[in-house]
Amino acid sequence: MTFPHSRTAVAAPAVAAVLALLLALLLPFLLAAPAHATGYRYWSFWKWSGSAWAYQQQGPAVYVPPDGAVDGWRFAVSPDGGKDAARPTAAGDFGAVCATTPAQTGKKRIAVVLDFGTTADAPAGETPPAARTVCAAVPTAASSAEVLAAVAPPLRYDANGILCAIVGYPRSGCGDTVGAADNSAGRSESSGPSVGLLAGGALVAVLAAGAVWQARRRRDS
Repeated sequence: MTFPHSRTAVAAPAVAAVLALLLALLLPFLLAAPAHATGYRYWSFWKWSGSAWAYQQQGPAVYVPPDGAVDGWRFAVSPDGGKDAARPTAAGDFGAVCATTPAQTGKKRIAVVLDFGTTADAPAGETPPAARTVCAAVPTAASSAEVLAAVAPPLRYDANGILCAIVGYPRSGCGDTVGAADNSAGRSESSGPSVGLLAGGALVAVLAAGAVWQARRRRDS
């Protein structure tokens, strides 16, 4: 005497468990939106604080660095978030940068670190100059903008007073918006699950289908 319905009842929980596993594997990828992060190509302004770079909260035309300060500038594609921007890669070593610049009465010495970024950050058709450091001897009341003008001309500003170029780099553009696809040099991005995960999901689906087929076969026997 056979009990087909009891066999189906035994197989059903197993099928449900397999399907639940498949859903758990793929659901995060089905719900996740493709990443389209937006960045901006610009010069960010930093100051050396203690032993690290700190984002400069004041604009260069307003901030007046004291004698012995270190101003840092970095050109890169970064989020419009200040502290999350790319920092200069070199340390702000005032002693090393200004070692050969003697102190002068009525003037201050400011070390300036210029980091022109990488080729991935560069606008199309441009190559970033090599990073450099320079010591500025300027009047004690000079702002960081005046410090920069003294050691890294030509500077280029837009109509809103935003710094666009240092030492003429880049030749054009100012705070240009750059999408994820435009800043992918040297990186690969994925907008969906990997081939391995899809293959694994497909295998689970096959196993689930096989379990259903076996359940029906036993029920009909």
